[in-house]
Amino acid sequence: MTEYRDGPDGRHRRPDGLSEATVEALGALSKALETTERARGRLYDFHQLTGTADFQLDRAVELLHKAGHPEAETVRTQILGRNVIPGHWTFQIIEAYNATYYRPFQQLEASAVKELAQGRDHLLEAELKEDRRTHGHPHHTARPTEPK
Repeated sequence: MTEYRDGPDGRHRRPDGLSEATVEALGALSKALETTERARGRLYDFHQLTGTADFQLDRAVELLHKAGHPEAETVRTQILGRNVIPGHWTFQIIEAYNATYYRPFQQLEASAVKELAQGRDHLLEAELKEDRRTHGHPHHTARPTEPK
């Protein structure tokens, strides 16, 4: 029979003196960063989809040319390789987002966790898990089982 140790590990226990309000605030900050991670993923989707469309234009230009349509040259010169916003391809938008918003936000969140919670991350989630799990149930353990 497997033994289960109850309770979260030390990395997921609230440090002494850390208030409920601070745990809640760090949880909100973490959730906002997670939303930013999702937005950043959408930028990469935008980047890859736009790049794919640009490469697909090669085929459209080829087919228009074979069919004898002068629009082939218009598509090639007016749309193929065009900036998506003035002066920017999608990779440049991602670079600017990362430098201007994402990395500073990521660093601020990590600094807040380090300074306010002794580097203990996901305290709100760990406490939610403790409140919601069925103690003693083999599929509701507080932490992963250690290999024997």
